[in-house]
Amino acid sequence: MKKLFVLIFMALAAFPAYAQDSAERDPSGDSPIIFDGVRTDLNEFLWIKRPLVVFADAPADPRYVEQMQFLTDRLEALDARDVVVLTDTDPGARSDLRQQFHPRGFMLILLGKDGTIYLRKPFPWDVREISRVIDKLPTRQREMRENSGGS
Repeated sequence: MKKLFVLIFMALAAFPAYAQDSAERDPSGDSPIIFDGVRTDLNEFLWIKRPLVVFADAPADPRYVEQMQFLTDRLEALDARDVVVLTDTDPGARSDLRQQFHPRGFMLILLGKDGTIYLRKPFPWDVREISRVIDKLPTRQREMRENSGGS
């Protein structure tokens, strides 16, 4: 059982790097959804994407593993809502994200396109719950109206 957990963890830990590498090689130009938050600047996404930041003190944190499984199972729902996932599992790196949000252990934070914090949770959340929060945001409501052709 322990070997199975280690194998699942290794696969999940490698997924963000694999997703980024494969997207960089993808000639269609589609951008990846999952980024390493240690090397990412939130200003890159301002007014373009909704950052969902996942913090943990280690990639083996069971809450982090569970959260990443929730997210990777429904990436298309997140992509449809202009979400990018930023992960930070290295407290020693003292990333800009950690300096800004001061997480304690596992932390899930949803930011709006304007940089406002709309959700902050100390435990994993399912994509369905995250999507409901996003769909209630004023900017998302406007996007849905514009996409449906309504005024």
